[in-house]
Amino acid sequence: MKLSARNKLTGTVMGIERGAVNSTVQIDLGGAVIVTAMITNASVDDLGLAVGKTAHAIIKASDVMVGAD
Repeated sequence: MKLSARNKLTGTVMGIERGAVNSTVQIDLGGAVIVTAMITNASVDDLGLAVGKTAHAIIKASDVMVGAD
């Protein structure tokens, strides 16, 4: 599969917390870096995600906003 996104981060699923509709998925990228994403429960099932499996965080964004007090 080809994607236009250029930011593909590969890591290991370290946690999946299922809610009523969505799941929070944590991917350990190594070096104490963890990416957390919220996806639908159906996507978790379709992708066959499970703790310990390899997964890719694919990021497509024109900007990132950060705030602090």
